[in-house]
Amino acid sequence: MTGADRVLVSERIGQLFLDTERGRDRLEYTEYGSGDSWVVLLPGLLMPRRMHDHLARALASNGAHVVTLDLLGHGRSDKPADPLVYSVTSFAEQVVALLDHLGAPQAVVGGTSLGANVSLEVAVIAPKRVRGLILEMPVLDTALEAAIIAFAPLLLTARFFPGALTGVRWATRAVPRGVVPWWLGIGLDTLDQRPGPVAAYVHGLFFGRAAPSLRERKAITAPALVVGHPRDPLHPVADAELLSEELPNSTFERARSIMEWRLRPERLDLAATKFVLDCWRGPQRRQRSTNA
Repeated sequence: MTGADRVLVSERIGQLFLDTERGRDRLEYTEYGSGDSWVVLLPGLLMPRRMHDHLARALASNGAHVVTLDLLGHGRSDKPADPLVYSVTSFAEQVVALLDHLGAPQAVVGGTSLGANVSLEVAVIAPKRVRGLILEMPVLDTALEAAIIAFAPLLLTARFFPGALTGVRWATRAVPRGVVPWWLGIGLDTLDQRPGPVAAYVHGLFFGRAAPSLRERKAITAPALVVGHPRDPLHPVADAELLSEELPNSTFERARSIMEWRLRPERLDLAATKFVLDCWRGPQRRQRSTNA
């Protein structure tokens, strides 16, 4: 089905409550379409779930039942100021809790950047719940130094100059989202952060588990679509290529630019849609391929 043939799909906002030692955490998600071909999409670092609105609608219009989730600390979900609650493992546990909440035995789980790492972690802690993986811009060994350089200033600013983040937050809130391009609105939402939770979030991710180990990655048998971007210092294409080689049942797709899936999504939407439909057609042998 082409973009011109897509059908309208239902969209519903839901909430998931998780009981913790601190009380209750609330997570918010959006559900697209219906049926048993579940897909869960996870956002990048500090980004809202609506970054995947377009892909979710494309998949749902082709028959998938898609859920986009704001992980703890993201978007409209709760944002506690406790670094102990933020880790790739705890995020993966939230995804499993979401599947339980929805009554979904399995799902294709995917995400961008942090969302890709969390998807890998779901495949490690709950392999029977993962039908397939969509992994865009994973952050692995090659990217760790760049990530530290990029986000250490954010941690220091949130800890020692919280007024700067508060000022940015109020400035971004003053911009009506309806009058700016969609991706600029996503960026403004990402900047809408309170200092305490941001400091806790970055601290937790810096000093916690960032991704499954090499041994664990090689043991993941679920089909995987790995998407890498050229000329992206925070998400080197080498990490994506290496991950595709490590996963025994993967396909590698090279994006034409960092922004292709955001600004000209048709080609990669088609690749993701084909992958999801293949995953839900039943067990198949998939051949590794690389697209230039």
